Amino acid sequence: MSKKTSKLDRRSLITGAAMASLAAAAGSTASSEAVAQTTAAAGGSTPASGNGIQVSNRGQYAKVPLKQDFVNVAAIQSQLYSIDVRDRATTLKRNLNRILRLIDLAQNSPEEWGGERRWGSKVDLISMHEFPIQGFQPWTRKELNQVAFELPGPESEAIGERAKRYGCYISWGCYAKEKDWPDHVINMSVLTGPDGKIVSKQWKARNILGLFGDGALIGTTIYDVLDRYVEMYGWDAVLPVARTDIGNISITAVGSEPTLYTCLGLKGAEILVLSVTGGSNSESAIATARANRLYTVGVGNAVSPNNIGFPESSGTRDEGTVIVDPRGTVLAKTENHHEDIITARIPIADFRKTRRVQELPVAILLPVLQQYQPLFQPNAFLEKLPQTYQEAGEIVRKRMGMK
Repeated sequence: MSKKTSKLDRRSLITGAAMASLAAAAGSTASSEAVAQTTAAAGGSTPASGNGIQVSNRGQYAKVPLKQDFVNVAAIQSQLYSIDVRDRATTLKRNLNRILRLIDLAQNSPEEWGGERRWGSKVDLISMHEFPIQGFQPWTRKELNQVAFELPGPESEAIGERAKRYGCYISWGCYAKEKDWPDHVINMSVLTGPDGKIVSKQWKARNILGLFGDGALIGTTIYDVLDRYVEMYGWDAVLPVARTDIGNISITAVGSEPTLYTCLGLKGAEILVLSVTGGSNSESAIATARANRLYTVGVGNAVSPNNIGFPESSGTRDEGTVIVDPRGTVLAKTENHHEDIITARIPIADFRKTRRVQELPVAILLPVLQQYQPLFQPNAFLEKLPQTYQEAGEIVRKRMGMK
């Protein structure tokens, strides 16, 4: 068998498994009835097929018992301070200390008050944007590997100390290294739990195309290495949901991708954090909450006068940062694009009792989705790992048949 044929077979097997799952979901069989009954008895859901994807089945989805009826959520709209690779240690320490202080402020317990909460309430979930500690620069791959974090590592442990101190969850994003992916730098969303440990590492699903002139992003996403990712972690990890005792939480740094948000809702996400740095998270959060009947946190960056190489207003779009309920009603929002923290209370227990997962007419949509083929196919970084934004742009243009 030729190398090319083996590759095609691999691709066919992987995509075939996913489509078989979708097809099973579209039908009405005795086995799916049994799954629904078992699910109802367990208070959650079981995978729809043998590939292990946990997805809503007849309105039921996987979850764990809640430890409380309400969840206080805070979103930190912080400035971008990029690490300077010429002085990594100093600028990283500065950035990390800034974020730790903002976490203290979100918990109403600044150092100046002796670390005591003299104002407001305890927050159960603190959400930050895509790059709160490292910032964003058009780094080369060599530079990006210098900036990237080990998980766990000193930075995640510092975040974990604050999470444990306050007994809360903290969602945050970073560029990360993974030992099984040498030279790759993963665009990662992290959920840290109240025990101080990492609860969930959620890879970015894909990078947006066409927004960077002749360049493209070089941080690795699932779509860039899809076949190997699925072989290592399974299909359920492609669109991850952290099933915690304050609700099912998904974090995505993918912008302008409503179908992806819908699929996270179908998998049982109850709180969806949209964390794109430089993205229109407010508008997306409102539309996504209403369409998918879930809570959203759209958290972006503040005006950043000290970010190397960029105008201070870069990435400050629409209405800033918001927390939105399943009707699309804004519960809290920033009034400007300066550094700010907003909070809202989510009645998660009542929501879980009354939630109706979005009804998707899969039988109508599936034939279209099965036949559609995008110009930009997956696995680009399995073939070549770009060293610069310009090389990544060349890969995009070549794979899309552009000159």
